Amino acid sequence: MIPDRKGARSRRVSSSLTVLLGASLLCLSGVACRAAPGKAPPKEKPGENHQQGQGTMTRDVAVRLARAYLEAHSQGQGMKSPGLNDKNLGGAEIDGQTLYFEYLPERKVLTCHALVYRFHKPPRPGVVEGFQAEQREGTDAGGGQVEYQTENQGVFLSRTYLAAIPDAEFVKDLDRLLKASRIWGKEVLDRVASRVFHPEELKPR
Repeated sequence: MIPDRKGARSRRVSSSLTVLLGASLLCLSGVACRAAPGKAPPKEKPGENHQQGQGTMTRDVAVRLARAYLEAHSQGQGMKSPGLNDKNLGGAEIDGQTLYFEYLPERKVLTCHALVYRFHKPPRPGVVEGFQAEQREGTDAGGGQVEYQTENQGVFLSRTYLAAIPDAEFVKDLDRLLKASRIWGKEVLDRVASRVFHPEELKPR
């Protein structure tokens, strides 16, 4: 395995859902949470996302969509989520998988990032390229695009929405994205490690 696996998955709570707003943790289920250092959602950079250009999504719609997804996974507790904070950021940890939301008012888009892997330090040469090669070769990315965010030192599957869509469709999309990120964080990660650390063992796929 690639060393320096970080504790995004170590931030456990007795519930499966914790909402991250900036550096604070808000438990939707009402159970006690362990405080942990907050990680800002990754910032989108020009050319990094698979859907570039100007959108038409308003902040109200972005809040509605983020809230719909978080409340769909609140385990029937009936608690309301703000969706996004005053910095247009939001996120959740669902069954150990970390998801970030970021509304970009200058572009009028909502970007969603599912964490695959976070490094303690910059990855070795070839690691990010290995993840990108997996997508080029057809590995299912759950409708997202592989991104490496240098300021977060994380690999993400990211998806950007330029316009409003129905809540149910959004929930379905992000469930698929998170499912893919779980596979990428295990099976794909192992293959990437083999590409980088044991290239002589690789066989043509």
